[in-house]
Amino acid sequence: MEKFDAIVIGAGHAGCEAALALARMGNKTLLLTISLDAVAFLACNPSIGGTAKGQLVSEIDALGGEMGIIADKTALQIRMLNRGKGPAVQSLRAQADKNAYHTEMKKVLENEEKLSLRQGEVIDISLDGENKIITTSVGLKYEARAIVLATGVYLESEIIIGKTREKTGPNGFKNSHGLSSALKKLGLELVRFKTGTPVRIHRRSVEFSKMEKQCGDEQISGFSYLTKNRIENKAECYLTYTTPKTHEIIRNNLDKAPAISGEIVGIGPRYCPSIETKVVRFADKERHQLFLEPEALDTEEMYLQGFSTSMPADIQKEMVESVIGLDNAEIMRDAYAIEYDCINPTELNLTLEWKKQKGIFFAGQINGTSGYEEAGAQGIVAGINAGLYLAGKEMLVLKRSDAYIGVLIDDIVTKGTNEPYRMMTSRAEYRLKLRQDNADLRLTEIGRKVGLVSDERYKIFLEKKKKMEEIEKKLDTKVKLDDKLVKFYELHNESVPKESVRYRDMLKRVNINIFDIKNHFNDFQEYEYDILEKVNIKVKYEGYLKQQEEDIEKALANEKMMIPEAFDYSSIKGLRQEAKEKLIKIRPLNIGQASRISGVSPADISVLSIYVKKAKRR
Repeated sequence: MEKFDAIVIGAGHAGCEAALALARMGNKTLLLTISLDAVAFLACNPSIGGTAKGQLVSEIDALGGEMGIIADKTALQIRMLNRGKGPAVQSLRAQADKNAYHTEMKKVLENEEKLSLRQGEVIDISLDGENKIITTSVGLKYEARAIVLATGVYLESEIIIGKTREKTGPNGFKNSHGLSSALKKLGLELVRFKTGTPVRIHRRSVEFSKMEKQCGDEQISGFSYLTKNRIENKAECYLTYTTPKTHEIIRNNLDKAPAISGEIVGIGPRYCPSIETKVVRFADKERHQLFLEPEALDTEEMYLQGFSTSMPADIQKEMVESVIGLDNAEIMRDAYAIEYDCINPTELNLTLEWKKQKGIFFAGQINGTSGYEEAGAQGIVAGINAGLYLAGKEMLVLKRSDAYIGVLIDDIVTKGTNEPYRMMTSRAEYRLKLRQDNADLRLTEIGRKVGLVSDERYKIFLEKKKKMEEIEKKLDTKVKLDDKLVKFYELHNESVPKESVRYRDMLKRVNINIFDIKNHFNDFQEYEYDILEKVNIKVKYEGYLKQQEEDIEKALANEKMMIPEAFDYSSIKGLRQEAKEKLIKIRPLNIGQASRISGVSPADISVLSIYVKKAKRR
């Protein structure tokens, strides 16, 4: 039996980040995957980022993760979403090269010194004191003190197309048999979820002239601050729409739609539903937006985003051909739904460690989430905490005010989820602070402290920080009131000041930004665009940010009131029975987390706070 410090099961986006984190923190790590061809596979849309998800990728990068680096390296197109809105909701999205992304991530894993990448299907997990013993389908056994389960959508998964069901994983990859039973045997509660993916269409059969071209942004930085060059846009995406005929075909065949008829028992995602669900749910809408996007540079396959379905293949063909610009569409791969097992995430601590057994961590879609970015975010936290557990150190808990990752983990662990969880900006109450542009300022010191941020990353971070401080100091420069200043204000439709004014005060004006100042006064020339943009946002919104910091300080009072691990909720008089049951099940870390549990009222929190204070005094 070969021994490791840690074993990671599953090499999707969660597993890759977890394994790299463990190995880079100095642990001898084994990464087991059901297929080496499925490492970091972009099974659905080959895109990284998007609204709120872009922030997750930058946070993974700031902590010392890999997703952002590979996304930048393999990007076919990149753009900033919501440019017309405030910085709190602006997010990067990159269309990645599906095949290159898998290849590049696999190379990184193969070249990581303390990491062993091995193909093998895990069918059993047993416990021997502190040690966990993993058994594969071919009878090999591995032992480790810490394991991370990141099995994605492979647990007892079934692909569904109409009446056809096939026991397989995404894209025809082998699925996992036996591990679900092993988890139940250990005492975990499993639930059944469902997701899906659209058809792939041959490029030559598309009438692009009938669609709207979607180009990437020029001169834009990527997700990772290790990426030195601007991202080059190598491909275009296209916007198209369903038609009344599409909706008619769907309505006439709802009896054949497993997602509608009840044949699919797994719960699907609310925010990325099948096209038939959209047509039923939004009956008054005449059309739905779809995007046609490239899969990779070395293939003619294109992905029809927004057209997920589990309809029979012949109905799918009719549906696709009714979409604008796809009259003669040549389908290369049918759309499908996939059902799979996952755990109830309320069984986990905020560290992503299982409450009932130390040293067992869970990350990614096995926790009931959806999306590559959500998976990667959990993966790096699970990997860090498994490493800290092995070192006997205090584990990392990111607060809701620290990162979108903190919001994600707190949501699923505290509230649970009755559908595949997707990150959105609306879920983060402090989203003005948790912006895409300042992820490194928020999290790189944390990544450095746990031993994951390399010297190279840290040097770049400190240089950026130093330049930002220089710019901030320079903003206090006063500009005398002369014709040049008057002309500047008039040019930007702002009222002219009556005396000399600082650059900082200029930035407070709605129509003036730091780049206007740079161009007109020929100052700040030595600084890069990204650093100037960070300072511009910080200064422009400093009033709002100050208010948000005050709100965070108030909220942190509850987060700092820790609840003893073995606290006896059942003995508290004045707590409602429902609150007692929920608190016993979740076992919150602090009063703040307790207040976010569904079914625990403000009155319950008041009573609980009194008893916790009494317990601490005793």
